[in-house]
Amino acid sequence: MITRLSIFVLLFSVVQVGRIHAQSAPGCSQTKAEFEVKTEKDSHAAKPEPGKALVYFLQDDLHFDSRPRPTTLFGIDGNWVGATHGNSYFFVYVEPGEHHLCSEWQMDVILNYPQKRTTAALHFTAESGKTYYFRAKDIAIKELVGAELEAMDSDEAQLVMGSFEYSSSHPKK
Repeated sequence: MITRLSIFVLLFSVVQVGRIHAQSAPGCSQTKAEFEVKTEKDSHAAKPEPGKALVYFLQDDLHFDSRPRPTTLFGIDGNWVGATHGNSYFFVYVEPGEHHLCSEWQMDVILNYPQKRTTAALHFTAESGKTYYFRAKDIAIKELVGAELEAMDSDEAQLVMGSFEYSSSHPKK
């Protein structure tokens, strides 16, 4: 017979596995964070600041057939810089040079099949005055569950952002 304590221990273990994995990715923060996220239908565009690069982060849930959808945290060089929920995006400015990026589900989404990798990472080299687009693809189709982080072509990113909402976020207190 499964007790409530057994269920709690099992769920706690699932959440901790995701956190341990995230800590090993260079772009992820070592600190657990929770963000409040608001989205709005108005689009937001920005131009690079002098001496900096502009980085857009998009959360794409096109292939996420379950509910609720995850809130996705984004990190740069070990610091959480913002979060998205559903099909949304935000942007930040970065200094030129090499950067390590991370995306991670804020909390594991309980689904009817085993959890897969909910953290993804990659690196890139930013140049002053340039704009970069990165997409976190959240996937939950049949038994395939997880997250991917990929660089996007600027034309494709503009097309996708045209149907997404703008995301503003801040850490929960």
